[in-house]
Amino acid sequence: LLCPESNVSVSAHNAVVRLAKAPGSTGLWEKFSFGLDPSALQERLFVSEENVDGFLGTAFCPSPCSQSALESQPLIEVLDVTEDRIQIRVE
Repeated sequence: LLCPESNVSVSAHNAVVRLAKAPGSTGLWEKFSFGLDPSALQERLFVSEENVDGFLGTAFCPSPCSQSALESQPLIEVLDVTEDRIQIRVE
């Protein structure tokens, strides 16, 4: 993490943690953990095409699926992610 650019903002009903990657760090973050103490952390995934595909794969087919069931699943593509919206295409 790049310390000067990372910060925390807390209000009565919200908290924002901004993390900045160090210059030598590459690639997308897949997930993060949060909680009141290290023994009770919850895990959340960042929105990415792989994470959406994985989530929808378990939602549509929670147990091991047949090949035909896998082939009939929709194709999901994350087109754009901003602070205000996420754009996803489903075929």
